[in-house]
Amino acid sequence: MTAATAPAVPASTAPRWPVRYLLFIGGLGGLLYGIDIGIIAGALPYLEATASHAWQLSSQQLGFVVAAVLLGSVLSSLFAGMIADLIGRRGAMLLAGVLFTASIPIMALASGYTPLLLGRLLQGVSGGLIGVVIPLYLAEVLSPERRGRGAAMFQLLLTVGLVLAALIGLYHAHAVDAAAESVRSLPVAQQAQELFTVKDHAWRTIFWTCLAPGLLFCAGIFWLSESPRWLVRRGRIDDARRSLQRVLPAADVEPTLAQIQAPESSSSSSGKRDPLLSRRYVVPFVLACVVLACTQATGINSVLAYAVNILNQAGLSGSVANGADVAIKLLNAVMTVAALLLVDRKGRKFLLMLGSGGICVALLAAATLFFQAERGRADVQPHLQAAVSGDGLQLVLDDAQWQRLAGGVDREGRPLQLTVSYAYGDFTNVRALRSDNLTDRELRIERAGTVQSDSVIGAFFRTLHLNPFADPASAAQAPLRIEQARIGPIPPPAHGWAVAACILVFVAFFAVGPGVCVWLALSELMPNRIRSNGMSIALLINQFVSTTIAAIFLPTVGHYGYASMFLFWAGCTFVFFLVAAFWLPETKGRSLEEIEAGFAGKQR
Repeated sequence: MTAATAPAVPASTAPRWPVRYLLFIGGLGGLLYGIDIGIIAGALPYLEATASHAWQLSSQQLGFVVAAVLLGSVLSSLFAGMIADLIGRRGAMLLAGVLFTASIPIMALASGYTPLLLGRLLQGVSGGLIGVVIPLYLAEVLSPERRGRGAAMFQLLLTVGLVLAALIGLYHAHAVDAAAESVRSLPVAQQAQELFTVKDHAWRTIFWTCLAPGLLFCAGIFWLSESPRWLVRRGRIDDARRSLQRVLPAADVEPTLAQIQAPESSSSSSGKRDPLLSRRYVVPFVLACVVLACTQATGINSVLAYAVNILNQAGLSGSVANGADVAIKLLNAVMTVAALLLVDRKGRKFLLMLGSGGICVALLAAATLFFQAERGRADVQPHLQAAVSGDGLQLVLDDAQWQRLAGGVDREGRPLQLTVSYAYGDFTNVRALRSDNLTDRELRIERAGTVQSDSVIGAFFRTLHLNPFADPASAAQAPLRIEQARIGPIPPPAHGWAVAACILVFVAFFAVGPGVCVWLALSELMPNRIRSNGMSIALLINQFVSTTIAAIFLPTVGHYGYASMFLFWAGCTFVFFLVAAFWLPETKGRSLEEIEAGFAGKQR
């Protein structure tokens, strides 16, 4: 055997199917993560239509249902590394799959707010575990030349999961539209009851369809080998050797095993370390936290989760809005592939500047469109406040009532929408009703549907003389206050497609820029000494911002309008552009040690 032919021999004997199977299971985990984020977009319009009537859920509670996945991800990402060290990478992956699978029947069979919220939290916990453990597992199991492929497969299948969730929502949107057409000949009361049943069945079925990939992922993990690096730390050398034999050529197994077993040198050449509060650690840490916070402050997760609601408000009807949602998620997947091809050629800094700049323009355009649609609405707050009787409001919304409320509003033959913000003490809620929605034949506001019972957290804070939560005791006797009530025509479909185009541009620039680059920048900016803990804190900030925005989305747009939300996101994205342009260093083609040395050099 000559030196020229030596490298070809291991490659020819490298196992292929075990590696492909490993990549398939890793990609399937990414698919579940994408479903975690995206499935609520298709289910939410029907969940909102049924749960708000049957369970008297407030807009804030619906916001918590959407944000629960992100909150669960926050909780699990803090402990994912510890869990993976304790029970192994494969065990942590199996735990994530079991939690995801268990969350489906809890949500689909929910008969109230608490089980629905619990199911969404479990789904979020599984997503947080998947997002940390699978990339960690792929990095530890795959050979260096295959690690990039593993990361690309996970990210790509994540976007495919978003597309799959959107397709599921589109299918059920067509079914609901067909049911709405079939009941138009029935009496009004029967129409509302039939549509209630159809919509209730739709969101439950949307959740049920996610069960199959969860079961497949759980079953597939049993044929995976454990991470050889975790096995070596546990002293299971023979098991580690067998694990390496499944993914490496035979000639590379022993050298790789010896390299894993070799102790790492953790001391510097001088034997002296800089303090943790020195610039070389503080500056990259703060920069990484700002980049991650700004990434979520663009509103990307809320746009993906509330896409159908946003497009409905913009003027697109049910199934049409779901079709546009599919296009948004599909474009996200396509542009992610483009980003993976560009990131090592164009660099992180350039793509982050390009992406944040494009996002800012798209958000400003969407805000302008919503501002034009919302400014012509009439104020009917005095009329509704005068109709309050006792501690509630009951208003039959027949055609004559819609006409009386609209008054001189120029409808141009379009349906009307009424948005009402109201409060009992500190408890607030928002209701949005449409004249073309057969289930919106009555506006009913009751104390029982707005004032929730006290929570353990709220009661605890009040014992400390702090009141970050609304107090049920003070709201029990508070009068109903109509804070805002506006009515106006629903925008035409052309307006809806213009907003959809803005969101498509937004998603395209996000996928090319922050979607891929932010995670590379995070891992590359953090110095070696603080990488694990620093990334955990930065990811916590990332998820906290995302969760907060998702939780306040429905109340904010109900009270202040969609234009205000898009303007806020645009302002945050402009800050992102400034950070990327003036403070973020280019990390392309530089080793981690060179990047760290660059920050240390700024200290002197």
